[in-house]
Amino acid sequence: MKYIMMMHTPHGGPYQVASWSQQDFQAHIAFMKRFHKQLSASGELVAAEGLAGPEQAKLVRAGKDGKPITDGVFPETKEFLAGYWIVDVDSPERAYELAAQASAAPGPGGAPLNLAIEVREVMSAPPPQELP
Repeated sequence: MKYIMMMHTPHGGPYQVASWSQQDFQAHIAFMKRFHKQLSASGELVAAEGLAGPEQAKLVRAGKDGKPITDGVFPETKEFLAGYWIVDVDSPERAYELAAQASAAPGPGGAPLNLAIEVREVMSAPPPQELP
């Protein structure tokens, strides 16, 4: 089963990597690289990416003529998606274990950040329709 693990972080909260010391930032990146290698070596990693901050985000909708209409930037957002992993694992419990590992990434002073990691199954087909 495939799951997406999305790392959410409060805007202006503990995940302000730009304000961290160089040592703390390097420790955090080293953790993320080790986690990536672990998932790759186990064959569980499908994809992973870090995302730009909300100050670069835009919401896009199709206008009546089909052309894009953008809204944003939204730097005042309360929380934002910092990055994600897509994993292919045997059970939801394994996805939760991996999410807990990612959540414990080190922050300033090496303390675990314990950021919220949202875990959702990646659907391979639409859910079956219930008959009336």
